[in-house]
This record gives sequence, C-alpha cells and structure tokens, in this order.
Amino acid sequence: MKPLNRRTRRSVLVAHVAVSVSWLGLTVGLLTLGLTAFFTGDPATAQAATRAMKIFGDWLVVPVALLSLLSGLMLALGTPWGLARHRWVWAKFWITLVTTGLSIFSLRPGINEAAEGGVINSDLVMGPAVASATYLFVTAVSVLKPWGLTRRGRRLRVSARSAKAVDERSSRQTA
Repeated sequence: MKPLNRRTRRSVLVAHVAVSVSWLGLTVGLLTLGLTAFFTGDPATAQAATRAMKIFGDWLVVPVALLSLLSGLMLALGTPWGLARHRWVWAKFWITLVTTGLSIFSLRPGINEAAEGGVINSDLVMGPAVASATYLFVTAVSVLKPWGLTRRGRRLRVSARSAKAVDERSSRQTA
C-alpha cells in the first residue's frame, strides 16, 4: 500500500482512536446493562436492560468493530509502523481481528437471544467484561508500544541501513 500523506494519516489516526475508544465505551455500557439485567430483582428492569443491549448490539457493535479493524489496517499498511514490523502492531491486529469476530458471531447473537427469550445468564456479563478488559489492554499496548520489532521488522531495518550505507558510499565516490 502506498504511504498515507500527512493529512490523510492524521485523519485516519483520529478516526481510529475515536472509533476504538467508542468500542471500549460501548462494551463498558453493555457490561453495565448486563450487570443490571443479571442482578436486578425486577423483571421489568431486566427486560429494559436487555432491550437496550439489543439496540446497542444491533446498531453499534458491528460497525464500530469493523471501523476499528479497517482504520487500524489502514494505519498499519500506510505508515512506517507496518503490519508485521512491530510486535505490538501485530498483536493489536490479531486481537482486533479475533474480537471483531467474537463481537459479531458470539456477543451479538447472545444479546439477541437474551432480549428475545428473556434468558438472563452470566454470559450477558462475561462477554462484555472480557471485551472491555481486552480493549483496555489493546489501548495500553497502543500507548506503551512494548515488545520491539518482529523478525521481519529487524530484517527490514538491517536491509534499510545497509542500503543507506551503500548510497552514502556511492555518493562520496562520485563527489
């Protein structure tokens, strides 16, 4: 992929941060509603909480997850960070890919089942709790950028240094 120009990179970065933080906020909201549905003694409150979860699940979970994945891929492929050069980017990619799949194929159907059938169990709490913890971890990885380069990243760095050294030697010889 061609490197993103400064304006585009900044725009995609802002969109990625906004949508990723929204995904974390969405799962915290789902966790709050799941806890309310699970622990309340009032059936009307439990039903209202599961219906609210269904609205979030139907309208927000899929687009927010896919936008986070897509904007992250654009940043990885369109910037020097690369997708497989740094372990933290590689880890974020796989975690985001897995959690996107789980959000679409597990969390959302579980919410729909609870809302339609009135089945309120610990899955309404565990799914959003695990998702919230995962997105908090991914946020920390984004800020701290741990773990260094991948094998591919080290290889690319060495080849870039050697190419630069060859260029410098050849420019000295012609001067």
